[in-house]
Amino acid sequence: MLNVIDTVVQGILLGGLYALFATGLSLAFGIMRFVNIAHGDFIVLGAFAALALIGVVPMHPLLTLAIVVPALAILGYWAQRLIYNRTLGRDIMPPLLVTFGLSVMLQNGLLELFSGDSRRLDAGMLSSASIGIGELSVGVFPVLTLVIAVAVIAGLQFLFSHTAIGRSLRATSDDPEIVQLMAVDSRRIYAVAMGIASATVALAGVILGMTKAFDPLLGPPQLLFAFEAVIIGGLGSLWGTLAGGMLLGVAQAVGFRLDPGWGILFGHLAFFAVLLVRPQGLFPKTRDH
Repeated sequence: MLNVIDTVVQGILLGGLYALFATGLSLAFGIMRFVNIAHGDFIVLGAFAALALIGVVPMHPLLTLAIVVPALAILGYWAQRLIYNRTLGRDIMPPLLVTFGLSVMLQNGLLELFSGDSRRLDAGMLSSASIGIGELSVGVFPVLTLVIAVAVIAGLQFLFSHTAIGRSLRATSDDPEIVQLMAVDSRRIYAVAMGIASATVALAGVILGMTKAFDPLLGPPQLLFAFEAVIIGGLGSLWGTLAGGMLLGVAQAVGFRLDPGWGILFGHLAFFAVLLVRPQGLFPKTRDH
């Protein structure tokens, strides 16, 4: 029984990391119906940005968030204004092709700058610290990751529900053409949304770098995990994304418990099972146009 409880707890904690991966993807799709194929590569870019910063000014990886998060938020804002906005429309292929190209460019650019060697951000004692809960022992950093994921999603929900920019984001998501008639620049709102999504991506990247080794080609698997968490939770639902990440994490933890080679497979099987039974996800919030 203790093993079952331990597996579920470890899976839920792993789900916090996947929820962080997926939050930016869910936000971009919920507001703009925009699927960013380069999402995983931008997560890895966040990890490498922290690595480069530490190489210049030695500091704890968590302190790099003060620079990496706003830097990627600005990058995401201008990428939306200068590139992504030109591809948005009824045809879904242009944004997919553009972000696929960005994905290839980012991977090759990181390979040129950092080589293909695996790296890891040294979190110090935080990486090995643990706390006892009864007979269970859980890592402090996974718990911190889950707390950060919940805080980020709660903060975004507050932003959407209680601020003027949040109301603009929701209105633009519901009907961008009507919003345009009310003198709101929907393309600027889209850029703000991508800036916020990119900030969460940067946070996910630094946490990823502190959790495990990373290299320039690690982006596509992170995109897959993020996509599965979003689909399981329901498109456009932030709390659903958290639930989807946890379900994915528990499924992988069960697989890893049975056999070290089955973890990822069990996650994919859980994804397909949800897709078959409830294609719209567990907590969908988007509205079809």
